[in-house]
Amino acid sequence: MAVRDAPPRAQRPEAPPIDRGRLGRRFWGPLRDVILDNPAVFMAGILLAMWLILSRLSPHFFTVNNLFEITVQAAVIALIAIGQTFVILSAGIDLSVGAVLAAAAVTASLVMESGYGLTAGIAAALLCGAAFGAANGVAIGVLGIPPFVATLGMMGIARGYALIVTSGIPVFTLAEGFEVLGQGRVADVVPVPTLITLALYVLGFVILSRTRLGRYTYAIGSNLQATTFSGVNVTRYLIVIYSVSGITAAVAGLIEASRIGSGQPASGVGYELDSITAVVIGGTSLFGGQGNLFASLIGALIIATLRNGLNVLGVFAFWQMVAIGAILIAAVYLDRWRRRSRGE
Repeated sequence: MAVRDAPPRAQRPEAPPIDRGRLGRRFWGPLRDVILDNPAVFMAGILLAMWLILSRLSPHFFTVNNLFEITVQAAVIALIAIGQTFVILSAGIDLSVGAVLAAAAVTASLVMESGYGLTAGIAAALLCGAAFGAANGVAIGVLGIPPFVATLGMMGIARGYALIVTSGIPVFTLAEGFEVLGQGRVADVVPVPTLITLALYVLGFVILSRTRLGRYTYAIGSNLQATTFSGVNVTRYLIVIYSVSGITAAVAGLIEASRIGSGQPASGVGYELDSITAVVIGGTSLFGGQGNLFASLIGALIIATLRNGLNVLGVFAFWQMVAIGAILIAAVYLDRWRRRSRGE
């Protein structure tokens, strides 16, 4: 007797294949637009993600005191980054900011040690920073020296000045009340350096967005030749721009001297790298003409968060230098990618 073949099983209809490329495009498309059009928003998201990750890794990270401590740690670099943002927006670079910080700090300390008081010391520091910054502007705008070379030379001059006037010895005799700048707290909660930093960022934002100096800073960085042909005195504005960088470095020097209780001629080493990293992380283009001041503040907070988090996790301090250098390289690559994507 012949055996009949069993009827075929009913087959389930196959599910359509998952278009992983389409899903990737749906995710990458909006993210790409944010990176291209709103780098500050993207970096703010990175900062928030870092806080959340570090809070999971250590219960001591996400506390009010530690978060305020991060803002204090970020204050010095964030203040230098204000002037560095002006400079980079004009398609320049300032490598002298760390040395100018030290020069301004020891100048203020020597004036106060001589008995001239707190106000005279602060004024002397600001004038010192403005003088070194203006000298950078003259070298670049009048003499035509490239910003890299001019500010590199000024780094040596300012550092040498700080060491010569102090004989290489820190100055510890400071005016009464000077410690408030770096150590004071409003209502015993909010650090004074944090408030000073925020106030200067608001002032810098107003200058960049509402004044002729701000408009010409962007214009010089976008197209120097066209700005010159339009009748703008580029040399004058370059002197002002680099003076702003010197003044913000001087304010940072005052806060650092107040925090440590002395004027240190060797302070500020490596701060030029940190300030440039903060500005570039925030999305300001190294080619000039594009950037946002508050994004530089986010960049400074990212650097301070990284260092604070590594300290909380017990990571060896030398690895912080590796991390900051790697972040700078990544930020510059991201800037180049943005420009290529925009067809610039």
